[in-house]
Amino acid sequence: MAKPKENPASFFPNIAQCASIGREKDTVVADMDGTLLRGRSSFPYFALVAFEVGGILRLLFLLLASPIVGILYYFISESAGIRVLIFATFVGMKVSDIESVARAVLPKFYSSDLHPESWRVFSSCGKRCVLTANPRVMVEPFLKDYLGADMVIGTEIYMFRGRATGLVKNSGILVGKNKADELEKAFKDEPMPDIALGDRKTDYPFMKLCKESYVVPKEPEVEPVSLDKLPKPIVFHDGRLVQKPTPFMALLTILWIPVGFLLACLRIAAGTLLPMPLVYYAFWALGVRVYIKGTPPPPAKKSIGQTGVLFICSHRTLLDPIFLSTALGRPMPAVTYSLSRLSELISPIKLVRLSRDRATDASMIKKLLQEGDLVICPEGTTCREPFLLRFSALFGELTDELVPVAMANRMSMFHGTTARGWKGMDPFYFFMNPIPAYEVTFLNKLPYELTCSGGKSSHEVANYIQRMIAASLSYECTSFTRKDKYSALAGNDGTVVEKPKLSPNKVMGC
Repeated sequence: MAKPKENPASFFPNIAQCASIGREKDTVVADMDGTLLRGRSSFPYFALVAFEVGGILRLLFLLLASPIVGILYYFISESAGIRVLIFATFVGMKVSDIESVARAVLPKFYSSDLHPESWRVFSSCGKRCVLTANPRVMVEPFLKDYLGADMVIGTEIYMFRGRATGLVKNSGILVGKNKADELEKAFKDEPMPDIALGDRKTDYPFMKLCKESYVVPKEPEVEPVSLDKLPKPIVFHDGRLVQKPTPFMALLTILWIPVGFLLACLRIAAGTLLPMPLVYYAFWALGVRVYIKGTPPPPAKKSIGQTGVLFICSHRTLLDPIFLSTALGRPMPAVTYSLSRLSELISPIKLVRLSRDRATDASMIKKLLQEGDLVICPEGTTCREPFLLRFSALFGELTDELVPVAMANRMSMFHGTTARGWKGMDPFYFFMNPIPAYEVTFLNKLPYELTCSGGKSSHEVANYIQRMIAASLSYECTSFTRKDKYSALAGNDGTVVEKPKLSPNKVMGC
């Protein structure tokens, strides 16, 4: 006999009725999709794992499987639908790759969809537990590192020789009674949680085990928690996709990539082959927007003994020096830590690799400034979020001709940077965006009294310019470094062992 449809509100009170004051000694257990997160579908997050680990073909496979997932989930069995979703996403993937995406990519998307009422209650409790049907390996880094969860209970999948089989362990998909069983098992030696938060019928069994239970309604739509209210800000994140890949966006991405790649090749060819004064107009004709603010200084005149100006840029992508050259209408040599062989091959400007040896790099930069103007990005690596990393102080010791430049960009589909992937594809992904944009803002040249020759230390000069650029962009200054970024996203310090065939000043960054 079919059961009548159950209204969550008839079983449990609305979460809005849950007090959040004085909960420091309470334990809360919450579901994830539709409860902690506003969205009730986990497909976009599985699609992110599929694309970031398996590429476009795995994303296509997942998208083709999604109708089967939907039919099973909504008309036959929620558990069966999730099993197919997990299998289509994870089968054959390296566990280390899944963990890397869970740590470096997913937190940015999860945090932008946090439910305000659920977070109000969840964050007020002293002990926090999450009970979810999602694979634990996929959600645990975000829940523990960014939401302060003490315990994460999720679906467990079988691993074989470091790879995911896509099959679920004997405990099954954590929905319905399985959720209640796992909660009882986790709290067998201590009292059950004081508060339970859920959003659907299959959450009722575990919610009934707790002292207080509240339901998160589908309606009305609410604004997500602002990122500044999270316990830990998201300064670093990785991954190629800008938007959360809903089924429609996933389909659009798959259809666009072949077209976008051809368009990127055309744009790169225009930037590489045309004279620099024409690149600005060619970019606009090809849909690349370049906005210029401020007044740049004129080129240095070697005939009268002028040394070059050192342009100090914030670092958004490896294309920063190229767009600065586009704004100036002349090719500007740049020194850089991060450079792939392919990027060096297709670059329309001279790129000089730094060795990370202070004396060697200082000598090289001084020599280049004798020849003319030069570009440097003292952060040493890119940052996507509205933060500036710590500026290296070396440049302040080398010249007093310092012009800060605030770089900003806009991308609608793909990020043009990566910490985990192949950096040679960075310019292609940037130019694969339908209408990518760069904003180049020339700030005032640093006054003599604020330079090292004027009595300031190199660290004071670097910090002043960092604050100057941050104020222009409305960004926040940080003391994070390249090492911090790569430690968070890739599990290393961002350096590559020197190859014997390379000379000391040709060490390739990562």
